[in-house]
Amino acid sequence: MKKSAAGSWLRAAICEQRRAKKLLWRVGPAVLVLGLAVPLDAADDGASIQDLYAAARANDPVLGAAKADYRARKEGVPQARAALLPSLSMGGSTSQNRRSFPGSRIDIDPNSPSFGQIFTIPSQTSNSHGWNAQIRQPVFNAPSWFNYRRAQSLSVQAEHDLENAERNLIVRVARAYLDVLRAQARVEAARAEEQAVKRQLEQVQQRFDVGLVAITDVLESTAAYDASVVRRIQADGDHDVFFETLKTITGVAHESVDSLDSALPIADPEPNDEDAWVARAVNSNLAILSAREGLTAARRGHRAVRSGHLPTLSAAISHNYSTTGGTELIASQSEAQSYVLSASIPIFQGGALWSRSRESRHNVDRARQFLQERESTVIRDTRNLFRAVVTDVVRVQARIRAIKSAESALEATQTGYEVGTRNIVDVLQAQQRLFQSQFDYADSRYNYVLDMLQLKLSAGSLEERDISDLAAFTDPSNPVVRIVP
Repeated sequence: MKKSAAGSWLRAAICEQRRAKKLLWRVGPAVLVLGLAVPLDAADDGASIQDLYAAARANDPVLGAAKADYRARKEGVPQARAALLPSLSMGGSTSQNRRSFPGSRIDIDPNSPSFGQIFTIPSQTSNSHGWNAQIRQPVFNAPSWFNYRRAQSLSVQAEHDLENAERNLIVRVARAYLDVLRAQARVEAARAEEQAVKRQLEQVQQRFDVGLVAITDVLESTAAYDASVVRRIQADGDHDVFFETLKTITGVAHESVDSLDSALPIADPEPNDEDAWVARAVNSNLAILSAREGLTAARRGHRAVRSGHLPTLSAAISHNYSTTGGTELIASQSEAQSYVLSASIPIFQGGALWSRSRESRHNVDRARQFLQERESTVIRDTRNLFRAVVTDVVRVQARIRAIKSAESALEATQTGYEVGTRNIVDVLQAQQRLFQSQFDYADSRYNYVLDMLQLKLSAGSLEERDISDLAAFTDPSNPVVRIVP
């Protein structure tokens, strides 16, 4: 009778366990596969990726430094142009002059009433002042002209660098956002695994209590449960870390973000031609364009140094006025205007010009090598990213099949354990493979999004519109809420 009762209880427990497992496998994958986050606490709607990007544009210190650097480098153009434009200078002076005559004199004019008298000559004070103005215009100055052209190239390079920093911000925001979603998927997988292993442990304990399994099954289940708890704690901690990383970029402590919807299309790059993407990158990649302008600037700088041995020609007009006060004998007033055309020919400057010429030539070689390195790196990265995106598309489809296979494998292993052909370790491993497959699917989707954005960045076609396109496939109704340890 006891044996029959135990058998009935076992059959009921097995049926209940199967129903629970089927419900778990149906609900768990849906949560993870769609990348939806179940809020742990009540919270407002999450921030969209457009909100994150807008906050990053306003607060990101890296972009802020790039903007300041751009504004500073743009000032090189008016500074270099000033050497080609007229210059006006004015000056003035004023002084007080005092003349004294030490000693006395005797009037020696016999016809004078004061003949023979002694007189003291008083001191004399006078004021002098004057001003001058000059306007000078360079007529021929080859170094100044090439330096101006060099400054223009450096200004264009600054524009490319700023635009590159702005487009890099799109990728950095997307990466931080996707890392939060990835962390949420890890949390969901860890918590689902913990709950499943916990139920498994309870059922094994019950079967051990009625003598249906050995103590080793209980110990194996307990060890698996303890390990799942550790993984869940680690996942919770990483969740908060990635929210902090997001705060570093946006400058705002977001408590929740929108999740990624399942409707996001996973498709091959358009055009699906690796060489076309490489050609676009060579012509449009901002790092390459910046390096090309750097080479142009270096060449113009070299020409400016080499032209330092040429004569310079300038014209000047000056006007001078001065006046001196005092007695009629010493008072004066003058005014002059002059027109000057001057030439200067550098002959020998101690070898400095030759040294600067060699230095500028080496700078050209350095800029050329840097451009070659940029082109090689961009071509390599573009090819790798194109292949990564194509692989991501295949991988996402494979992950879906892997989840279905893991579900079937777990169900078969569970049945084998119930009839005695498999042990508890096999069941626990099958459970872990299923949850890992669910996480891998979500992870592969996030990798696809990031790789696609990086491919566009490498090809020079990434725009703010890509953020809007991604925002169209987010789900504000299921925000990912920050887990506070």
